[in-house]
Amino acid sequence: QVQLVESGGGLVQAGDSLRLSCAASNTFSIYKMGWFRQAPGKEREFVAFIRWIAGTTYHADSVKGRFTISRDSAKNTMYLQMNSLKPEDTAVYYCAAGENMILTTPQGYRYWGQGTQVTVSS
Repeated sequence: QVQLVESGGGLVQAGDSLRLSCAASNTFSIYKMGWFRQAPGKEREFVAFIRWIAGTTYHADSVKGRFTISRDSAKNTMYLQMNSLKPEDTAVYYCAAGENMILTTPQGYRYWGQGTQVTVSS
């Protein structure tokens, strides 16, 4: 079992930056960790993933060049650095972890954090 705890959300203005953190209780069996987001009335959307051991990453086109996923293996912690935030980035952001190689859909992730709200005002 893996517990995930997110932090770092908040209310910012367009163009500002935020860094989200996700602390995992353990990563013994984890192949990848990822970030998803869900805006009101919309489906949960993939944002980025990182392969935990290899450290390779992939970002959705909607955030490429603005968001960066990273991890600190020693701290079992994943990050999402969000720059140049836009109002359309407003959502609840979830971190997730999983053991399989399904990387960009929620169904590929077994463990989920509680979510953290990010609100970007124009």
